[in-house]
Amino acid sequence: MSDPWERLAGILHATRPRGTAEARVRAISAAMSAFDERYQGTPEAARRKVRVTDTVKSLLRRPFMPLIRPSLVFGGSLVGGLLVTAGLLAVLAGIYLNPGPTPLSAPAQPSGDAREFEFLQGASPEPAGNAGAEMAVEDAKPVAMEARRSVRPQNPPSLQKPSPSLADYSAEGVAQPVLVLKERVVSENSAKSVAGAVGRAFERPTGQYRDQGRDRFADVDMNPVKVTAEEQVSTFSIDVDTASYGFMRASLNRGVLPQQNAVRTEELINYFPYDYPAPESRDAPFAVHVSLLPTPWNAQTRLMHIAVKGYELAAAHAPPANLVFLIDTSGSMDAPDKLPLLIHSFKLLVGALGPEDTVAIVTYAGSAGVALEPTSVAEQGRILSSLERLGAGGSTAGGEGIRQAYLLAEQHFVEDGVNRVILATDGDFNVGITDPEELESYIARKRESGVFLSVLGFGMGNYNDELMQRLAQNGNGNAAYIDSLSEARKVLVEEATSTLFPIARDVKIQVEFNPATISEYRLIGYDTRMLRREDFTNDKVDAGEIGAGHTVTALYEVTPAGSGAERVPPLRYPRRQAEIDPGPEGEFAHLRIRYKLPEGEFSSEMVRPVTQADAFESIGDAPGEARFAAAVAAFAQLLQGGRYTGDYAYEDVIALAQGARGEDPYGYRAEFISLVRLAEAAAGMAPLRR
Repeated sequence: MSDPWERLAGILHATRPRGTAEARVRAISAAMSAFDERYQGTPEAARRKVRVTDTVKSLLRRPFMPLIRPSLVFGGSLVGGLLVTAGLLAVLAGIYLNPGPTPLSAPAQPSGDAREFEFLQGASPEPAGNAGAEMAVEDAKPVAMEARRSVRPQNPPSLQKPSPSLADYSAEGVAQPVLVLKERVVSENSAKSVAGAVGRAFERPTGQYRDQGRDRFADVDMNPVKVTAEEQVSTFSIDVDTASYGFMRASLNRGVLPQQNAVRTEELINYFPYDYPAPESRDAPFAVHVSLLPTPWNAQTRLMHIAVKGYELAAAHAPPANLVFLIDTSGSMDAPDKLPLLIHSFKLLVGALGPEDTVAIVTYAGSAGVALEPTSVAEQGRILSSLERLGAGGSTAGGEGIRQAYLLAEQHFVEDGVNRVILATDGDFNVGITDPEELESYIARKRESGVFLSVLGFGMGNYNDELMQRLAQNGNGNAAYIDSLSEARKVLVEEATSTLFPIARDVKIQVEFNPATISEYRLIGYDTRMLRREDFTNDKVDAGEIGAGHTVTALYEVTPAGSGAERVPPLRYPRRQAEIDPGPEGEFAHLRIRYKLPEGEFSSEMVRPVTQADAFESIGDAPGEARFAAAVAAFAQLLQGGRYTGDYAYEDVIALAQGARGEDPYGYRAEFISLVRLAEAAAGMAPLRR
């Protein structure tokens, strides 16, 4: 500490030009104006000034204020006074405002970080003749930076209000200490320079995140290879979530491979729209298609590609929507890729809704509250204004927010319409109901009321994917991860009908393999969606939903009987079995799909055999949509460690995807190919900040 204080002492003892009282007043006014100019015109200006000025006011009312005033007088100039005050604020704010780490406090930014000092270099150069002011600015940087790190918002309100300027506080003591300085004065340029440097030190550099390495994903065991003779039936719930793809993309765009548990193969596959034939009428909610093609990474096995296409609902026939936006405004959302992106995303959704739809907003931080009562989208200005007023701060009472959101949705329930809570958060629940089991039980009971729950995830570093997946699955909704406005548009605008309007619920798939033709099989993905065999016909067992126009894809890798490519060695003491009945000639499997209509209590069933007519001898002859899905499945397995893909490499994925890219009107498939290229050079883990 000696070197900075020695430099500070040198500044304080430097000779300053004397001036008149009028010059001193002009210098003070210039400093205030520079401060206000620096902070005006940005969306975060009001919040930033509240943090600085309210903290200063609080400190100046403390019993140690007599220690500050003599130091200001000792400084002998506006420059010295500002520097001493900044130095004392750094120490005192660290003691009184940040006594020690807590689960809610953000880790301190690295000391001496080059990016922070590059940020400070934004100060405008001073004219010649102000060498003393330039020296003051340079020496003020580390002191002001330490003050910026120490002074943190103390649970600011979720709805920010316009803040008064610094000049408004002058009568209350904030600017008054400057008036007791000795007769020394500085030029207006010097005052502006110092005020600008101190003000910029309190700004938060964009692109820096307070959390790192705390993203939470459930531990997942990949589906193993099954021997058909021992277990002929495979049952699972369909899944239309896409959150895993968004997180994977955000990681690769930062040059880092996603952790293996963050990669859910079925979500990567189902991220893309596929051009499967749709049902011809609403009598059947979806159409089912099957193809059998050679496995790209194993020439001795086959891929069974199951494609489901939902009935497309015209926008004019969409039912009215009663939506409640449940928005996390806690301190953990205070990052550029969280609350600001969230607000813009919901603005896109509001623009895609019809005038007969209604929107309500519930926010939660240290507590939960209604920010906007149910409002017709015809009054779009009121809804957008409520979104723009949101600000982050405080702990995370997510459980209470969920309770209030459901209550509001039920009070304004729309018969024969869509009633849905859309939760937007990073998943950091730490106040109120925080136990995942209790939250799941509550949401599972609430879905019986007809109110469903969808989840939108934001941010990295503290992202709780595990909790969000469990909530969405129990709430009869879907989960998506928003890492950009482009993704927000895809999820909330382009796919709004499939996201908001279900055409079938509790959709389950069961495949019975013929042991005479298939010796082994492995379901690729859906690791957390597996069901017991008896669950298939139990209408009390919850499963996934399909929205209007949605596509669902599932892939099995199967080993033909007698191919010699079996992965599981035969038993020495096999069970004695009767001779296997091969069934109908050329039949490989029997597919059954069970579902309920949105308002139905009992399930209906669709059946389809998989026969030789569905088989393709070469990959090139197979449908392009099946080939592209196979490329995505291969990529996902490589990210998970490549347990079953052998020597298949990223360049093989690129070649297969390029050949099956198709029309790609939105560029999603071209982006996928770029991500595969990024994965080749990505690091295994991001360097930790200290």
